[in-house]
Amino acid sequence: MTSRQLNLFLLTGCIVAILAACTLGSTSMDFSRVLAAFFGQSSPADSVVIWQIRFPRALSAFIVGAALGASGAALQGLLRNPLAEPGVLGVTATASLSATFALYYGFVASSPFLLPIYSIAGALIATGLLAAAAIRVSSVVTLILIGVGLSSFSAALMSLLLNLAPNPFSLSDMINWLLGSVANRSLNDILIVMPFMITGFIILFITRRGLSALTLGEEAASGIGLNLRHQRIAVVLGAGLTTGASVALAGAIGFIGIVAPHLVRPFVHYDPARSLIPSALLGGLILIIADIGVRLLPTISELKLGVIASIIGAPAFIWIAAKRRLTHD
Repeated sequence: MTSRQLNLFLLTGCIVAILAACTLGSTSMDFSRVLAAFFGQSSPADSVVIWQIRFPRALSAFIVGAALGASGAALQGLLRNPLAEPGVLGVTATASLSATFALYYGFVASSPFLLPIYSIAGALIATGLLAAAAIRVSSVVTLILIGVGLSSFSAALMSLLLNLAPNPFSLSDMINWLLGSVANRSLNDILIVMPFMITGFIILFITRRGLSALTLGEEAASGIGLNLRHQRIAVVLGAGLTTGASVALAGAIGFIGIVAPHLVRPFVHYDPARSLIPSALLGGLILIIADIGVRLLPTISELKLGVIASIIGAPAFIWIAAKRRLTHD
């Protein structure tokens, strides 16, 4: 299967999954009613269900999954490590901290749009710090350690805010955000994060050739003309923007950035440049299917998407790590 065929197959799967997500729910709608709602030929009730509830939710799941998948593929190419993922540089934790800060101090009460704005601001701060560090350090390992430290510090501050929550309602809001969900997202929420998301995707796409060169090793890549510092900064910025925008839209969702690139890699001959787009599409497809499962599970209260993603992704992470260890041994 060529890269073009793979992308077409995954894109078709994403479209089918989005349509399926629009038909499924507490009240099922047949395919003809969904299409009628999309083309403005349905009843007002059907239009509300599709355009204000189901389609924005499915589209949010796709966008978040695509952002995490592409970011994971880029970071794995940069670090030459299949266990790398968007949270490894601390952007996810910092964006979540900023969102938690907005919830703790009640800023969201004045405007619901402040929550994603604060989350994006946190991601941009983390991205800026990492970009500045990437200019000054010569080792990728050092950059990873800086990201781990940033993530740990952000997690500690989030725990502090949770511990000091003034009432159970604030605590519940913060915990819900940290667990990750695309429920109750609107098209306006998507529009707020899209400029950052698109900018991050463009940066990652531009740097794809450098990721292929890095498969030869940093010294060889530098020998054929790749500017390692510029490459590192660009990937960090691109991954930071896309990951931060995904956190702004859905909260913290893990492991998609590991699983999607790992599944795609054999089909693109382990070329990071060719894995970006299919990883994004597969990440979006996985998250749409996971969200459909969340909606259909017969639970008293709806499970959070981040919880389901972790339940699926954590065993996959362990399997990838164990397989990598056995291969090296």
